[in-house]
Amino acid sequence: MTESTGFNHLLKKLGYETVEGFGEERKILVLLSLAAILFVTASIAVVLGTYGITAADVYRTIFVHLTFGDVGSIPRLHNTIIWDIRVPRIILAVSVGGALAIAGAVFQGVFRNPLVEPYILGVSSGAAFGAALGIVFPAIFFSIQVSAFAFGALAVTLAYVLARSRGETPIITLILAGVIIGSIFSAFVSLLKYMADDTALREIVFWLMGGFYYTTWDDVRLLVPVVILSFIILWALGWKLNVLSMGDDEARALGVSPEKYKFIVIALATGITAFAVSLVGIIAWVGLMMPHASRMLLGPDNRFVIPASLMMGGCYLIVCDTLARTLTTAEIPVGILTSILGAPYLCYLLRSKGRVIFG
Repeated sequence: MTESTGFNHLLKKLGYETVEGFGEERKILVLLSLAAILFVTASIAVVLGTYGITAADVYRTIFVHLTFGDVGSIPRLHNTIIWDIRVPRIILAVSVGGALAIAGAVFQGVFRNPLVEPYILGVSSGAAFGAALGIVFPAIFFSIQVSAFAFGALAVTLAYVLARSRGETPIITLILAGVIIGSIFSAFVSLLKYMADDTALREIVFWLMGGFYYTTWDDVRLLVPVVILSFIILWALGWKLNVLSMGDDEARALGVSPEKYKFIVIALATGITAFAVSLVGIIAWVGLMMPHASRMLLGPDNRFVIPASLMMGGCYLIVCDTLARTLTTAEIPVGILTSILGAPYLCYLLRSKGRVIFG
């Protein structure tokens, strides 16, 4: 087999088109369509709410802020509801949904399993424990968000250290280590729930269900730059992630250090997951469903799966959050809706006999 023939075989195995331009042009059109759908979804969501404001007033308020116009010409109530509540909430929903979906795509690629999600290494349990500490002991842990992020990152670090042996980190061992560490932190969360008073217990339960109840522009300014930077790096490493998806031996044969790049992509995916969870609580299914849907739509090439997952995750979470705040007068935790909609999808995955293309 010649070098050119072998390279074309590799491209086919990874899902690339060998006919120059054909496959990629179609995929780029799909990505542009997803971007348009995300924009339309956000434009519709910002108009919807329990307080009735006309679409014209909504878009006028946003336009005035974007063009640095006279904010005083906007009714104060409209300004508060639209610019201070709805807009940052939608931006944060896109960022959180995109972060979880990107992380899911990375973990599924590294672990070569379509049923893997970003919480597989215990980040959600660690973050839940950190948040619970901040709620039960506010005098010691002054910030729930910082505590949740720190313990979420700590959980994954412990799992990685536990799984590492002789300079290598076997995938199966890493998954088992994540399950162990996650179980330990889950037990600690249960202990804190047992110790908490009624008010703290209620707050812990609501945090665990996830939601955008208290979103502010400060949250947006914290998360959006992190998600954008991580997305750019992971997107640039898309080819490396494709090679990692083939297995460690194949990666070494192609000149890619599996341990080095596994550490980089897992660290980045863990970072944005922990950051997102620390701000809004645990929101399930997004990181499992959206990367899988992206691969069904675009194939296994992570150069396209990662941006598609970002946009599909953002769309999905906007829809779920809009339903959460408009279905009833009392807001439903968005984590409940993502789980209700996600469970049938998992049933589909199980019944489809694993028809997911990873090469």
